[in-house]
Amino acid sequence: MHYDIAVIGGGLTGVAAARLAAERGHKVAHFAPKFAKDYRTSALMMPTVDFMKSSGLLAGDVAFGTPLQKIRIIDATNRLLRAPEALFDSAETGRAAFGYNYANSDLLGAFSKTSAKKRSINAVVSSIKRVGEGYAIETEDGRAVSATMVLGADGKKSRVRDSLGFLSHMTEFGQSALVADIEFERVEPETSVEFHYEDGPFTLVPAGDRKINLVWLDKHEIVAAAARGSQNEFERALEEKSHHLFGHAKALTKAFVFPLSNLSVPCVGKNGAMLVGEAAHAFPPIGAQGLNLGLRDVENFVSAIDELEPGFSVEMAEKASIRYDQQRQHDLRRTGGFVDGLFRSLLSDFVGAQGLRQTGVWALKTISPLRKFAFQFGMGN
Repeated sequence: MHYDIAVIGGGLTGVAAARLAAERGHKVAHFAPKFAKDYRTSALMMPTVDFMKSSGLLAGDVAFGTPLQKIRIIDATNRLLRAPEALFDSAETGRAAFGYNYANSDLLGAFSKTSAKKRSINAVVSSIKRVGEGYAIETEDGRAVSATMVLGADGKKSRVRDSLGFLSHMTEFGQSALVADIEFERVEPETSVEFHYEDGPFTLVPAGDRKINLVWLDKHEIVAAAARGSQNEFERALEEKSHHLFGHAKALTKAFVFPLSNLSVPCVGKNGAMLVGEAAHAFPPIGAQGLNLGLRDVENFVSAIDELEPGFSVEMAEKASIRYDQQRQHDLRRTGGFVDGLFRSLLSDFVGAQGLRQTGVWALKTISPLRKFAFQFGMGN
């Protein structure tokens, strides 16, 4: 059977893209193999929230998200040059919040609600080949379809990207991320608190009441040992890393550890194929940019296909993919460069880099136009 668009990947960007394409009348095949519940959370900035609401991905209000009104940054390193503590308040932007912290499972449920017809295929794609009418796609269980356009939303190890000749570069880091839900005796309401250490930040993101979503970046052996230890040992480590500011820590969930890497893809759209989400970019979870960037990919994908009528030709698909790549290039280079530079500056023992960080934080604290620019940049504007 032939489809206008084949979307490959069952994560948030894939589900969002497949839904929005189907709601525009296109015949969509969505390859979305079932996977375990995603216990992670995502801090989505207000421009992303606005897109989710205007596109219909989020219906009505955003009641299931926790507002993020303040960001507090504490330099907890023992280096010679340390940055001053900084507090950023969304009131300075004229908004009630920088964004909202969502459970990924809640977002997936919201994104999946649609009356549009699309074919969902619970199978892993084994082969993608370019053919005369677009692309031939086969699954591991023997099913086969063709599509005029392909969208790869299948993560860091994207089969779409690698099968269709998209160049990419992966940099592995010695750090990993530990994520878990925890609870403290005391919290700073609606405030994300980041402790910056020599091997990465220790970030506490509010998730309602006293619940906190922890994102701890450190050397792999450090976070792996913390995850393997007893609950008492883990909770004592959390209290120490947070400088005992919030009292006793209680682990609410198991800790999960993810190795960190940086993925860059010079071209994300060609020959009627496009990449979104971690198929197109991946970097350490700093600055709340990951899913925000992925949903901006989806927004530009929708913009690129909005001019197409159902049943569009291969030539029109190719033009749309080129248009998508052109739309994404500036944002991908800017955001990817910022996150990579920020992460490397946190790890650097070079005194000059430490001085630049210190000077930069002082400038953000004291120079109003620079603070305004930083707010706009961080929210993806």
